[in-house]
Amino acid sequence: MSATEYTVTGMTCGHCEMSVREEVGEIPGVQGIEVSHESGRLLVTADDSVDDAAVLAAVEEAGYTAVRA
Repeated sequence: MSATEYTVTGMTCGHCEMSVREEVGEIPGVQGIEVSHESGRLLVTADDSVDDAAVLAAVEEAGYTAVRA
């Protein structure tokens, strides 16, 4: 199991969190997603390492920007 943390900008509410969670949840291998609009933190856990580009693209698809923390 691996965990990778990202910093997401632009989230302001619980709906924002839900949008990010839905998009990142579609990435194969993702087992868990913790996201907080208050801290801007996104923690992705997976069976193996997840492709950073896939996570960043999923966050962008949700309407936000992210960088690996």
